[in-house]
Amino acid sequence: MSIQGGQGKKSDSGRSISTSAREPLYARIYAIVRLIPAGQVATYGQIAEIVGGCTARMVGYAMAACPDDVPWQRVVNAQGKVSPRTDHWGSEVQRLRLIEEGVEFDADFRIDLEHVRWSGPDRAWLAQHGYPLPEERRLPPDDVQPKLF
Repeated sequence: MSIQGGQGKKSDSGRSISTSAREPLYARIYAIVRLIPAGQVATYGQIAEIVGGCTARMVGYAMAACPDDVPWQRVVNAQGKVSPRTDHWGSEVQRLRLIEEGVEFDADFRIDLEHVRWSGPDRAWLAQHGYPLPEERRLPPDDVQPKLF
């Protein structure tokens, strides 16, 4: 099941993201999200940093429009929480799917990112698939995952 997004998504600058620009970007986002193993999560910002050339908000738009084979439930906000949605059921479905995968939430519905955050794809995968390497993203060479805290 995917949570379907509407048409006319906006970028952070408020301009519509054209379909021709959105489709290749979304495909790159989906390729990364498909790599997140069950029982682990990544943040919207982490995915944006790995993909390059997009924002956490754009990753959120992609997750709202993703096909059924993308494990969208494994992408959470920087606080380790499921982001609220206009339709409350989507947040609950996401939380339940993560619980089924063994992800634990605390009393404030927060995930301990230190323990279940995915470290990201390795350098060989990034290079093979045309994604920027950490040093190209201005991160230390051995740090594939950006530090958000």
